[in-house]
Amino acid sequence: MNALKSELKGYRQVFVVCDRNVEGFARNLLGKKMPLLAIDTSEEVKTIDTVMLICRWLLEQGADRDALVLAVGGGLTTDMAGFASCIYKRGIRYANVPTTLLSQVDAAIGGKTGVNLDGYKNLLGVIRQPEFTAIFPEVLETLPEREFRSGLAEMLKTFIIKNPGHAYERTVELFSSSGELAELIQIAAGIKQEIVEKDEFENGERRKLNLGHTWAHAIEWWQKKTGKASYTHGEAVAIGMVEAAKYSERLGIAEDPGLSERIRKDLKTCGLPTELPCRPEELLPAILKDKKAEEGKIRLVLPVRIGKVTVKKLKFEL
Repeated sequence: MNALKSELKGYRQVFVVCDRNVEGFARNLLGKKMPLLAIDTSEEVKTIDTVMLICRWLLEQGADRDALVLAVGGGLTTDMAGFASCIYKRGIRYANVPTTLLSQVDAAIGGKTGVNLDGYKNLLGVIRQPEFTAIFPEVLETLPEREFRSGLAEMLKTFIIKNPGHAYERTVELFSSSGELAELIQIAAGIKQEIVEKDEFENGERRKLNLGHTWAHAIEWWQKKTGKASYTHGEAVAIGMVEAAKYSERLGIAEDPGLSERIRKDLKTCGLPTELPCRPEELLPAILKDKKAEEGKIRLVLPVRIGKVTVKKLKFEL
């Protein structure tokens, strides 16, 4: 934590935007001197209205072009605070202190910011890299079990894409060990950062990070529309990875026999859901409107084996 305070010494103005649920952590971390705005966070309020609330607060606080916005919270917080920073006075600096496992290994890394539009995930946003991302694994000790497992889904996603030192297998076997977890978080965060540095604006390599997300975003759209389920983002990604593996097997791309069944069993071992909450055709409208859709075709990330995926642009068929 002293390292964070040292990092912030170079900034003349620092404005903290935090998830209301971690306001105490943010104040203990940073002290009471910094202006702080605590916001409610949910997919329902991940909208341009919340971004405007943040921008108005920055204006009221006298934030100038030299200011730094420090986002403390999960992916919803870093997405909204980051987006507000990108558009306030045509762009000021921001940095992240992610407080959930999902944000530490995925959402707060890579510079993606944005909000939902009419129930569709992240249709408004920009890519702009934070000044830094400070990760404190110890904050996860108070994370609710369900949120922890949701982050675990994104962690396993990363290791399906790239699996150094059998990190995927180690996560499935030892995810409950706090010592092991800290190392695996660093490995997962490093993999994502390496991919982002090669392809910041998602023209190639970075597309692999969308593994499972085509189905996940459709599930989130469906449950908002129908009110029949309440999966978290990570839980929806877990289901999406199983569906992606099934699709890969169907197209003959998967190299390992029974790949989808292996992934399904591993996710269940980690306490994650693996079955679609509805008939596949009910998800089709959202899949076809996915932001990765181009010219009537979808860019799908398909597992080849654990540690390798491929991206295919194709017409989506049930």
